[in-house]
Amino acid sequence: MIDPTDMQACREMIRTGSLSFHAASRLLPSRVRDPALALYAFCRVADDEVDEGQDKARAVLSLRDRLDLVYQGCPRNAPADRAFAAVVEGFEMPRALPEALLEGLAWDAVGRRYETLSGVLDYSARVASAVGAMMCVLMRVRDADALARACDLGLAMQLTNISRDVGEDARAGRLFLPRNWLAEAGVDEAAFLADPQPTEGVRRVTARLLAQATQLYNRADAGVAALPLTCRPGIFAARHIYDGIGTEVARAGHDSISRRARTNGRQKLGWLVLSTARTAVSSVMPRPAALHARPAPEVAFLVDAAARRRPTAARSDALLNVLAQLEARDRGMA
Repeated sequence: MIDPTDMQACREMIRTGSLSFHAASRLLPSRVRDPALALYAFCRVADDEVDEGQDKARAVLSLRDRLDLVYQGCPRNAPADRAFAAVVEGFEMPRALPEALLEGLAWDAVGRRYETLSGVLDYSARVASAVGAMMCVLMRVRDADALARACDLGLAMQLTNISRDVGEDARAGRLFLPRNWLAEAGVDEAAFLADPQPTEGVRRVTARLLAQATQLYNRADAGVAALPLTCRPGIFAARHIYDGIGTEVARAGHDSISRRARTNGRQKLGWLVLSTARTAVSSVMPRPAALHARPAPEVAFLVDAAARRRPTAARSDALLNVLAQLEARDRGMA
C-alpha cells in the first residue's frame, strides 16, 4: 500500500524525531505499525513546521493545502505526504480527523490561550485525541466505546506533554495551562511569561494538570481490551511511556521549568515488558465497565467522525474562521 522508499523515509523521521512513539510502535503488528509510522511522520512534519518555523501562519495554510491534495489523491511530492495519502485511501480515513489536527495547529499559530481545563481539553482533542482516533481506524476499530477511550488516551498524553513543556513553552511566549487555575494559584500570567520561574503556584498547577492526566490514563486503560489482541502491547506501551514522563515531572517537584523531564532506555524497556504482561491479563479478564463511559464532551465530535455516525462534513465554521485569520495575517506579512 505504501511505497517502500517512502515507508523507509517515514521510519527515519520517527526514529530521530519521536523516540517515545518509535519505542512503542515496535510492539505493534506490521499491518498497523507501518501505516501508523506514516501517519505519525505526516503529523510530525506538520507539527514541526508550525512549532519551529518562523512563519506559523504560512505553515498552517500549507498544511491545509497539503491535506486538500491528499484527499484529492494527488499528494505533494514528499515521502510523508505520499505515504499518508496511501493510508487515507487504504483505510478510508475520515477527513474530519486530520482536519481536527489542522485546527489545533491553527490555534497554536494564532497564539490561543485557554481560560479553563475544558479549553485545554478542546485543544488536546485536536492535536492528540484526533491521532488516537486515527490509530483506531488503522486497527480497523470503529466501535464508539473503544474510540472514546482512545481519545481519553490522547487527552492524557497531551496533558503530560503540556506539563513537561511548561518552561520551554513559556520561554517561547506560549501558555497552555488553564488561566483560571493560574489565577487561583496566585500566578501573575504576564510576570511568569516575562520571567518563567518554578514558583509554588506554577508547580501546583502543573501537579493539578498531571492529576487530570492520571484519571484519563486510568479510564483509557479500559479501552485497550476492545482493541485487537496483537495491537494491545503497543498501545499499553505508549500509555506507560508517556505516563512515565509525567512521573519524572512529579519526581522533580513538578518543576518542568528548571529542567525537562526525560526517560531512559532502561525505563522504556521496563514499560515494554509491563505492556506485554498487561496484554496477557487483558486477554482473560472481562471487559471493564469503564469501557462504556460516555466520551468527554471535547472529543465527542472525533468519536462520531471515526465511528461514521455522521457523513464527513465540509470544514467547520470554526476551522474556516481561524484559517481566515491566518490568511489575513499571511497577507499582511507578505
